[in-house]
Amino acid sequence: MTGRPDLAALLQPVVKALIAAEVRVLAGHGISMWAYVVLSALDDGPVRTQTALAEAIGADKTRIISTLDGLQEAGLISREPDPGDRRVRLLAITAAGRRARRAAQAEIQAGEERLLALLPPDDREAFLRAAGTLADITALI
Repeated sequence: MTGRPDLAALLQPVVKALIAAEVRVLAGHGISMWAYVVLSALDDGPVRTQTALAEAIGADKTRIISTLDGLQEAGLISREPDPGDRRVRLLAITAAGRRARRAAQAEIQAGEERLLALLPPDDREAFLRAAGTLADITALI
C-alpha cells in the first residue's frame, strides 16, 4: 500500500471539471466534443479517409458519420470521393473549420491557463511535464 489515492481517484475530478468546461466552450462555438475531436485531427494532419480518421480518434467509423455530416453541412469540412476509389471519401478541414477549431481551442486553453495559474510556477511546470509524459506512455499501452 502506497498511502496515496489511486491516480484515477485523484485525476477524475480534474478531468470531469475540464470536460464540463470544454463542453460549454464548444457549445458556444456550435460544435460538439466529437466534432472538435474530428476538426482537431484534420487540422493536425493531412487529408484522411473516414476509416483512417475513425481509427486515429478511436471511434467506430459508423459512429462518426453523423458528426461528419454535420461538419460538412456547416462548411467546416469537405468530403470528396477518392479519385482512386470512388467508395472512399477523403476528408479535409476547411478554412472555416480551422478558424472554428482554433477559436474553440484558444478559449479552452485560456480557461486551463486560469486553472494552472493557481499552482506555483514550479508545480505547474512539473504537472504539465508529468501529464505529457503520462499521455505519451499511456498511448503505448
